[in-house]
Amino acid sequence: MAGKFEYVNDVWDDHRAAALEGDEVALLLYRSNLLGSDLRITNYGGGNTSCKVVTDDPLTGKPTDVMWIKGSGGDLGSLSKTGLSALYLNRLHALKQVYEGIATEDKMVPLFNHCLFDLDSKAPSIDTPLHAFLPFKHIDHLHPDAAIAIAAAKDGKRITQQLFKGTIGWVDWQRPGFDLGLQLRKCLEDSPGIRGIMLGSHGLFTWGDTSRACYYNSLEVIETCAQFLESASKTKGNVFGGINVPSLNPEQRRERAAQLGPVLRGLVSATQPMVAHFSDDECVLEFVCSNDLKRLAPIGTSCPDHFLRTKIRPLILDLEPLADLNDSSLHTRLHQQVADYRTMYESYYTDCRRPNSPSMRDANPVVILYPGIGMFTFAKDKSTARIASEFYTNAINVMRGAEAVSAYTSLPPQEAFDIEYWFLEEAKLQRLPKPKPLTGKVAWVTGSAGGIGKAVAKKFLQEGACVLLSDLDADRLKKTYDEFSIQYGKDYVRSAKMDVTQSAQIEHAISEASLSFGGCDIVVNSAGLSISKPIEEHTEADWDLLYDVLVKGQFLVTRSALTVMRKQSLGGDIINIVSKNALVSGPNNAGYGSAKAAQLHLSRLNAAELGKDGIRVNTVNPDAVIANSKIWEGDWAKGRAAAYGVSVEELPAYYAKRTLLNQVILPEDIANACFAYVGGLLSKSTGNVINVDGGISTSFVR
Repeated sequence: MAGKFEYVNDVWDDHRAAALEGDEVALLLYRSNLLGSDLRITNYGGGNTSCKVVTDDPLTGKPTDVMWIKGSGGDLGSLSKTGLSALYLNRLHALKQVYEGIATEDKMVPLFNHCLFDLDSKAPSIDTPLHAFLPFKHIDHLHPDAAIAIAAAKDGKRITQQLFKGTIGWVDWQRPGFDLGLQLRKCLEDSPGIRGIMLGSHGLFTWGDTSRACYYNSLEVIETCAQFLESASKTKGNVFGGINVPSLNPEQRRERAAQLGPVLRGLVSATQPMVAHFSDDECVLEFVCSNDLKRLAPIGTSCPDHFLRTKIRPLILDLEPLADLNDSSLHTRLHQQVADYRTMYESYYTDCRRPNSPSMRDANPVVILYPGIGMFTFAKDKSTARIASEFYTNAINVMRGAEAVSAYTSLPPQEAFDIEYWFLEEAKLQRLPKPKPLTGKVAWVTGSAGGIGKAVAKKFLQEGACVLLSDLDADRLKKTYDEFSIQYGKDYVRSAKMDVTQSAQIEHAISEASLSFGGCDIVVNSAGLSISKPIEEHTEADWDLLYDVLVKGQFLVTRSALTVMRKQSLGGDIINIVSKNALVSGPNNAGYGSAKAAQLHLSRLNAAELGKDGIRVNTVNPDAVIANSKIWEGDWAKGRAAAYGVSVEELPAYYAKRTLLNQVILPEDIANACFAYVGGLLSKSTGNVINVDGGISTSFVR
């Protein structure tokens, strides 16, 4: 099949498939993963695949037909056996006998559980009867952009019939459910011999006698649709009516997105904290810069999979690409535009709600389009925001294709509402796990390539935050970034090499946080160094370095983060990692100890000034955190050991013995203290100090 496909990826490996021969469920998973790996074929979490096998019934020992199908809420690209439902086929067909009609078809969904063959199955999805009532061994239900473009075209049925010469059937839009399964079966009975069925405004069904045949049938149908659309686009010429607003260059777009992101994030986070994703991909720019933007975007998305992730329509910013983003009147305009969107959504809900509809969800926009710049998407976490961006990009591709061959159409508002507020969708939302304490929060941790900073970043990631890592040591930073990306996912981690004494590097780092996540909520000033010498040996360079890194660095990072936090108007947290040396006098410590004291008082001063902004400033005072810390490499450890008359190897035990609790202090202990400030229980605390030193009475604050 090599070279046969131009618009989809043919990644079937006959050798790998041969190793799975005889295990139809394993081949189903193989096929599913291949299809789900290509966003042009189906969206994240969208689509459904199945296979039917004959296996022995554990109750009777007799052969019985069993259907294996993707369960509710799974994703084809990462589907495993635990994500499948296995059901008795004869029991599914027996449900026809108790079916009362489309008005009450939702009652059928709980009955699917009575058809389970494998009791460890994932909950069966609403698409189960759509597969069960078709007689084919292997079935794919996909949401390819190219197919949906035809399905969402004004005369999609005619185009489908002409393009495939009657080999693809058509079923008008109908909400997924038991009755749609019956309609698919009727379509097949009316047109025996077809190779697939197009669902109006929804997607595509294809099938085959083997998993391989099903896979290639799907690819061939999608390829035919894509070729047809591409040819029509070239014939038509100006896609989306041509350019209305020229796009800025990539550097300008990213700069303006970083500047505007925190403002928008603050506006859409009125109900719950949101994280942003920004895209200026070519197809996005083609749409947001076009003459047809204001005509097409308000129509809304057609495929339910799209608008369930993106809301029924986006917000188009009435904003010039080069508008002065520091103009206070502009912020007033943006505030009004977001408020107008909420009013629109509230009217949509009020007009379409039914007596048993769930309560209205967050009325803020998910997708915000900025002509000349790109697209912002907002959600409760970074992965969801990115996925929403992918879904709206799919919707753009659908609009592009439909406009090329006909005219784009979407579902009527009531139909869309009945999907969005369907009790089955509400049930899915209710089953989602409770958000972690820092879900929706963005943290910036300096000095986070090792030691305390790395432990703090790790703790925040564990608790659901997005984290920007920054450090002067590029090699250590990359290793930490790679480690955390694997452990917590690339969506949630970014990095920026940064010297805390250099304003330009600091501004670059906070811009990275704003561009990647939409802003910043938590700053942990953890970058530091130590120099321990008798005062007569202390050089002016030593003194300047300590004060530049510890005091000036804390000031510069705080000042930079403050600008973003004020744009968001969401408050925030600044945590400064200081030291018990800020409070305790000791030998050979004039430069380090006095710089730490300056850090501590600067924290108090900032807390007093920033309370009006809802920004809390607090301090953690560690002591003798040796593990994984660069501070304890080289002369500092030698200096402290000399000051206390012990060897370097004896330092950990020495420090533990001098504490009231006789404890060694670890980086994780400091991370836990930082989390205590931001985890929600101390939200009314500012200007405070938490000592994490095992108990040293001379460092008691009072």
